[in-house]
Amino acid sequence: MNLEWKIKRFEALTTVELYDLLQLRSEVFVVEQNCVYQDIDNKDQKALHLIGEDKGKIVAYARLFKPKDYFEEASVGRVVVKPTDRDKKIGHILMREAIYYIKSQFGETKITISAQLYLKKFYESHGFIQTSETYLEDDIPHIEMKRS
Repeated sequence: MNLEWKIKRFEALTTVELYDLLQLRSEVFVVEQNCVYQDIDNKDQKALHLIGEDKGKIVAYARLFKPKDYFEEASVGRVVVKPTDRDKKIGHILMREAIYYIKSQFGETKITISAQLYLKKFYESHGFIQTSETYLEDDIPHIEMKRS
């Protein structure tokens, strides 16, 4: 696998990239997690889109937000890896890239996320700590986590 990383504003996404990233988000967050929710939430326009490609196909993706566009601090959301590529530890590479780009694009090191509870240890391995009780978001247990 030879990952290529792109960071793009919404307006710079091609129609093919937008279609492919929405398809990946739908495949995982709606179909795989059996969760009916409004993925298209009018936040894509504010986000920087971090796209990981292998041989021209999107295999990893996340949205990056500057402070006050989602939380008070910068944020990472819609963190997703193509199911067929999860055994390659791409999620860890994706989070390292997300943290790097938040620092390089926004000059920020403080990051707040709304994490699915079952991924708590994954995010802890990237320096995040739990800062809230468990809450339901779209009927899935979540926790707020912060990284300084």
